[in-house]
Amino acid sequence: MSFTNASATPLTEVYLRLWDNYHGSCPSTPITVSNVTGGTAGSLEVGCTALKVTLPSALNQGQSGSIGFDLSIVVPSGIDRFGRDGSYNFLGNALPVLAVRDGSGWHLDPYTNNGESFYTLAGDFKVTLDHPSSISVPATGTSVDTPGSSGRTVTTATAAKVRDFAWAAGPFSLVSGTSPNGVKINVYRVSSIGSSSANSMLSTAKSAVDAHSGRFGAFPYGEVDVVLDNGYWFGGMEYPGFVLDLVSSTALAHELAHQWWYGIVGDDEYTSPWLDEAFADYSTDLYQGLSGSGCWSNVSWASSAEKITNSMAYWDAHSSRYSTVVYGYGKCALHDLRRLIGTTAMTNLLRTYAQSHWYGVSTTAEFKAAAQAATSTDLTSFWTQHRIDG
Repeated sequence: MSFTNASATPLTEVYLRLWDNYHGSCPSTPITVSNVTGGTAGSLEVGCTALKVTLPSALNQGQSGSIGFDLSIVVPSGIDRFGRDGSYNFLGNALPVLAVRDGSGWHLDPYTNNGESFYTLAGDFKVTLDHPSSISVPATGTSVDTPGSSGRTVTTATAAKVRDFAWAAGPFSLVSGTSPNGVKINVYRVSSIGSSSANSMLSTAKSAVDAHSGRFGAFPYGEVDVVLDNGYWFGGMEYPGFVLDLVSSTALAHELAHQWWYGIVGDDEYTSPWLDEAFADYSTDLYQGLSGSGCWSNVSWASSAEKITNSMAYWDAHSSRYSTVVYGYGKCALHDLRRLIGTTAMTNLLRTYAQSHWYGVSTTAEFKAAAQAATSTDLTSFWTQHRIDG
């Protein structure tokens, strides 16, 4: 794992996020890092989801370093982002990723099962999966298969400028196609889902990827793998070029919108979940031709502390309100912004905002500034009314 210090502050350590250790009982964990090279490993922190690695010498701005380690992954039973459904395994967030250090310091937030805690910078992955040939391994990036030892296949997945790498493994059935704009879509399904459902989801994926591309910029990751299982309690989950989903066209359009809002345009998902969830839901409405007309009239705040821009720390303490406010009120606010500044201005705003943050990180303050720059209308009262702080 290689990295470069982009900051003027010397880098003396890095942190690995072992997110799926949330699914174990610390210190008995499903993700085990051992034999660390290139640095000295400390003790597990933040519920065993963070591992500090102290570098042998500080890296100054522009200098690069690398660490290596052995990794053991034990997939627990349960149909989850990280779990298994019989012979089908889902490995979301199973690979360690580097924590972010920015102007606020190290981001070492706890795992949230209510939403996401995942704040990462874009990086390049090359992952080799050696597996029985009877097993499919849909994964982030573009995969190439070569013969392995007897009865085995070696799948090499490469992905550039992605924030994470996820995969699945199991005897999935596969249907593939290509969108009119040339994006390859692979839909994998467990045995309990029929081929007609898979074909319907393939059709949705083709049209949604092209629609989002047309609005925000061309999909850059080559292909999308969609892994269907109606047992996912969370509905759907996004990873770069890789989606876990129920058979639901609305959910799939939402998860594919996340390819832009979280994937291409990054954000701190723990601090500002609205920056990807509200934007993904708004994008889904646009794809489905929904205008959100009158939806703000249904808004009813639970307290003066409740805001669209609250963090997952707040929503984990008020979990019954998370979806209503962040997804629902959040997308309504974006519909209202469009009505206020005009459809053309809003269309241009989101496209240029995506382009200017392509592979970067969005913040609420930056989005508000970009929105204000897109109109001559003073938006101060708009942000106040819609409880968008930052």
